[in-house]
Amino acid sequence: MTDNTTQRRLRSGTVALGGVGLLAAALTACSSDVDKRCIDRNSYNASKGYKVVSDKYCKSSSTKSSVNGSWYYGGSKKGSRVSSGSFTKSSGGGVTRGGFGSGGKGGSSGG
Repeated sequence: MTDNTTQRRLRSGTVALGGVGLLAAALTACSSDVDKRCIDRNSYNASKGYKVVSDKYCKSSSTKSSVNGSWYYGGSKKGSRVSSGSFTKSSGGGVTRGGFGSGGKGGSSGG
């Protein structure tokens, strides 16, 4: 009878751990940068916005090019241009700094 009780506890522990894994995967999916685009800061046009370029210009600072790549969040894309977004992640609807239990405080201390 002890064996059945032990097996039952192990199964419920496995279910709980599996549920935590699913929750973590769901939270990661929700915080993904779906609306993050690499743009050329030098390509701004008042009526069209910024030109969307390859992600390689934003991922590596060592890329020698005339493209000034920067991540751009949110906005609306028309063809190869994007406008009405932001260069800050929090304004684009992504995850803001802090995370679980941060209390919304930031900065540094000391002197």
